[in-house]
Amino acid sequence: MSQNHSNLPYLSIIIPAYNDAEAVQAFLPKVFAFTESFCAPTSDDILMGKTTTSRCEIIIVDDGSQDDLTQVVTTLMPTRPNNTALHLIRLSRNFGKEPALSAGLAKAQGDVVAMIDADGQHPLSVLAQMLNMIAQPDIDMVAGIQANRPHESKLAKTLKGSFYHFIQDRQRYEIRPNAGDFRVMNRKVVQALRLLPERQRFMKGLYAWVGFNTVYLPFTADNRDAGESKFNYGGLFELALVGITSFSQKPLRWISRMGFLVSALAFLYGLYIVIDTLLFGADVAGWATVAAGIMFSTGIQLVCIGVIGEYVGRLYEEVKQRPLYLINETISSEKQVDE
Repeated sequence: MSQNHSNLPYLSIIIPAYNDAEAVQAFLPKVFAFTESFCAPTSDDILMGKTTTSRCEIIIVDDGSQDDLTQVVTTLMPTRPNNTALHLIRLSRNFGKEPALSAGLAKAQGDVVAMIDADGQHPLSVLAQMLNMIAQPDIDMVAGIQANRPHESKLAKTLKGSFYHFIQDRQRYEIRPNAGDFRVMNRKVVQALRLLPERQRFMKGLYAWVGFNTVYLPFTADNRDAGESKFNYGGLFELALVGITSFSQKPLRWISRMGFLVSALAFLYGLYIVIDTLLFGADVAGWATVAAGIMFSTGIQLVCIGVIGEYVGRLYEEVKQRPLYLINETISSEKQVDE
């Protein structure tokens, strides 16, 4: 892929951040050094006098941080390389990582768009490999897959493996386990992701749903520059619910099958009682059997209503057509724009 010699940047790097001021302070200078090297003008550019056309842009999306992230970014802004623009998008509140990534995609203008976390765990050396790979014309997206996750407990690995096994639809697309948001994509993929209108977003599923030729690159995550993970079991469970209700109808189908199974068992049991009474004159079992049956059927009904309610709740969120996010302000190395 040849570099773009228009006024648009060749590479856009999206970095979502939430209360990551300390991590950004350590990681952003490393990104500056990377873009200074990667976006340096080629020998042909120099001969043609185009020394500033091969540009990069870094887009930091502040997802409603309560720390001094804005001050850190604005302080580091003058230290950026001349070939790199820096934008800080401040959302009006905490909308979540998925909307923050979407805000970055909406802002990105590069021919190639990369997404990395603010904590420094995504190695820039691997990002360089991804950019070399996506330069091939038959590759549309390169996604990083963590080869090992030693920090995860056995319980977390088991739950995550069960989730990805449950949500798969390999006949149409495959959502790869351990393939997160660390990836590089060309303009075609970015435009496709922008077209998707849903508010309840599960980005790992959307990457797979849009298709295109995707290559997966194993990598080992670096240690965090600072801070700790913002995700906990509660947040991961909520994200899993969004993923399941957005990309799978299996729970609804299981409800139907469970209903048929319980109805069949109830019919057979009722038939057994009738035959046993008519042939042998046996007394019908007492209240214990009736109470157990009622509680069993009631429990199943409540579970089914809860599952259906999750889908109805997602529909309710979608039909309101509220914006996916709201921008408080955009601070740019070029100028400051109040939204």
